[in-house]
Amino acid sequence: MSCIKIVLVDDHQIVRDGIKSLLADNPLIEIIGEAQNAYEFFEIIDKQLPDIVLLDISLPTMSGIEISKILTRDYPKIKVLMLSMYTSEDFIFNALKSGINGYLPKNTTRDELLLAIREINEGREYFSKSISNTILKSYVKSAKHGNKISENKLSNLTNREREILQYIVEGVQNPKIASTLNISIRTVETHKTSIMRKLDLSSTVDLVKFAIKNKIIEL
Repeated sequence: MSCIKIVLVDDHQIVRDGIKSLLADNPLIEIIGEAQNAYEFFEIIDKQLPDIVLLDISLPTMSGIEISKILTRDYPKIKVLMLSMYTSEDFIFNALKSGINGYLPKNTTRDELLLAIREINEGREYFSKSISNTILKSYVKSAKHGNKISENKLSNLTNREREILQYIVEGVQNPKIASTLNISIRTVETHKTSIMRKLDLSSTVDLVKFAIKNKIIEL
């Protein structure tokens, strides 16, 4: 298996050093560069493209959200994991709109950071429990103002798919879902793919929005 190539972008050297220390002993991860601002970052990716960028929001001259927008537009194969001390609703949703693949607070654990990197590298999204809760609360507030999606789509979901959908929007990861339901991780992924196809959705955030507005989950 090839290494996951990562670039760190944070304007504090001590933060970059801390992240490098956390990831140093993992043979499947290679840090190919680090930058303290957008100028340094784009110089790096002009020479070598990473698989994932660990990106802070607060940066000099250009914010992490602005960088993420450029990456989404010009480098769609690069995945973005936002790692920030800012966890308020406005910051999270602006980051989501910019096209990020995951969001973690800076007080995250090493294990969760590694899990997020693996999930994102495999093409999935990852949001910490606290970030997921903020997303959920926001959609709860706005749900009454939105139009309900066709009941025909809801009727296409099986009972097992609804069950898995609830776990997903509550932030439960695939291995835990598989263990709880006594099924394989591959089966969970197959169900998730089926759910997304039936509901005509493209991301976990869309699933959360759908579930809240259509009262599939209870909060």
